[in-house]
Amino acid sequence: MKVSIGIGGAASGGRRDDFGDNVGFVVEAEKLGVDTVWSAEAWGQDAIAPLAYLAARTERIRLGTGIMQISARTPSMTAMTALTMASISGDRFILGLGASGPQVVEGLQGRPFKAPLTRMRETVDIVKLAFAGERIAYQGRYHQLPLPGGEGKALRLAQPGNDRIPIYLATLGPNALRYTGEAADGWLGTSFTPEHADAHLDPIRAGAEAVGRSLADIDIQVGGTVAFGDAEALAEPMKAGLAFTLGAMGSARTNFYNDAFKRGGWDAVARESQALWVAGRRDQAAAVIPTEMVLQANLLGSEAEVRDRLRTYRDAGVTTVRLAPAGRDVCARLDTLGRAMDLLSGLGR
Repeated sequence: MKVSIGIGGAASGGRRDDFGDNVGFVVEAEKLGVDTVWSAEAWGQDAIAPLAYLAARTERIRLGTGIMQISARTPSMTAMTALTMASISGDRFILGLGASGPQVVEGLQGRPFKAPLTRMRETVDIVKLAFAGERIAYQGRYHQLPLPGGEGKALRLAQPGNDRIPIYLATLGPNALRYTGEAADGWLGTSFTPEHADAHLDPIRAGAEAVGRSLADIDIQVGGTVAFGDAEALAEPMKAGLAFTLGAMGSARTNFYNDAFKRGGWDAVARESQALWVAGRRDQAAAVIPTEMVLQANLLGSEAEVRDRLRTYRDAGVTTVRLAPAGRDVCARLDTLGRAMDLLSGLGR
């Protein structure tokens, strides 16, 4: 099982000091043997600019967008950006795509959120045309290239094609998970607990087998916060963040994260916490989350407990564990990361 890490996220304000810390963290994580760094794109930093900088500061670590929002760029620009990143990074770039949610797509990007899976399919289809070096001619429901009735013509990108760029998808709904199995090189999972892995992996497996592939052809990347100490004490302050995911990461009607936890064995809790959050009772929304739910979604506790969690993720079918190491500063986070990687190395022995 490999290890990946992430930078950026919804809380990222793009402050220079924060970015410097992130760069230092990634540079040292590469030395520890981390396989991939993912750059988030929510409503803070964009996903590409940090990776372009990191491409010049690192040598081996893979650089992935976790994720680029399909609503924020046209598919052809997404392809052009990916090809550029692959070129400047020595083919270390991974194109991670996601639909995001209605609050961001419609509120921030001003694009319709309707039919996100169809839009995802069309985006991936067009990107793959560009990666193959073909003329980009496509007639989909939401994307028509060239635009009918206009003066445009089907173009081939001036950059050389590169069909070695992996495409990873961040999906959660059953149909979208099945599509991931059909079309993607990897899955960027969230709202995942290895105790209920089949809720996510069964649809991916079914999609893969429908096109002559297997689950082993897809890099399954999931994980959570890793921290050492008393497990219950570590879990308590994390309940607020989980309540935010269940109640605010989407609208009251459309929250893919909440739906995924429902399918993963936490239906009643997910519903109750979301209802309290939407009603403005945020402290109560966090209070109803059981400690066991936090423990299942993360890697917390003594070294023996974290080792057991790593083994549980591996045995569930996870091929790359995505770790968010806890710590008050970069040095502490790197210490946590190094301890976790030593434990993972021990599993192999």
